[in-house]
Amino acid sequence: MTLELTVARNPDQGSSLPFLVRLPVNGTGEAGLVFATKGTWPRTSALYCHPLPADAWPDEAHLDIVERVELVSCTRRGAAIDVVAARSRENRSQVVTTRARGRQMVFWQSPRTRKQSRPQVSTPTARAAGITELEVVIDGRERYPWTFADQQVRTVRRALACGDYAVLLGGRVVAAVERKTIADFTASLTSGRLRYALGELAALPRAAVVVEEPYSRVFAQEHVRPAVVADGLAELQVAYPNVPVVFCDTRKLAQEWTYRWLAAALTWAGTELTVVDDVEGRDSAAAATPEPSTREVRAWALGQGLPVSDRGRLRPEVVAAWHAAHSA
Repeated sequence: MTLELTVARNPDQGSSLPFLVRLPVNGTGEAGLVFATKGTWPRTSALYCHPLPADAWPDEAHLDIVERVELVSCTRRGAAIDVVAARSRENRSQVVTTRARGRQMVFWQSPRTRKQSRPQVSTPTARAAGITELEVVIDGRERYPWTFADQQVRTVRRALACGDYAVLLGGRVVAAVERKTIADFTASLTSGRLRYALGELAALPRAAVVVEEPYSRVFAQEHVRPAVVADGLAELQVAYPNVPVVFCDTRKLAQEWTYRWLAAALTWAGTELTVVDDVEGRDSAAAATPEPSTREVRAWALGQGLPVSDRGRLRPEVVAAWHAAHSA
């Protein structure tokens, strides 16, 4: 008997889960399991599966088949069902029953999505740039903002002209980060809104765009050609080289990158301001002490007992001696 995973469209138009999946489970005597889910295979993320009774599967007259996948095996192993498809790619997946948010839930996952959802990294807890408490301004229009709960950060909500997160020095924005999900990034890039946003960000001393998912997701788009997104991104990065677009694997890593980047930008801005003030101070001092006339330097030199000629240009060492005496 041939095992087959069947994917059909959900006839319930009001459901947020557009597909039905029927799994034959061999070796248990079960006729099959039916789930409502949002995808046809866990390609980019684990799919939540809502269990349905077996009679929820539409009859042949109303069955809209999307895909039939021949299976090598579909076997229950404790709380998981191992699904092995008879194809070379996207051939292994697992339907797992677990508990989340205090209730039982079912997820359909693949080795790739499991690795993406739980990357083997841990974020450091050391202060960024040695700053005891970094003040981060969050744009008042930002929905579901980062909390920076694991970092030494104090957040303030106020309106920002551009960007979603920023640091200020002397009341002026010196660095800002625009946060994007992959869906928002793709939509704003293809509509042209991202170009205008980068134009505003480029006017700041420092700015960046952070995407909460890896770059590989650019090539997993369903409603737009991946090449359009990849080419558009490359063109914008060439047009605005001072506004990097950074892809992070998860929301947590995007937050960590932003925290450390803003801290480094604030430290750098403070160093720049000190240098500018020092240069401007020297320039002001120089402007306040105008160059003396030859006659004044000659009179001063004679008063100091330095040998000078009665006329003509003064020797460089005499002029240097005058500057040394008056700067002191």
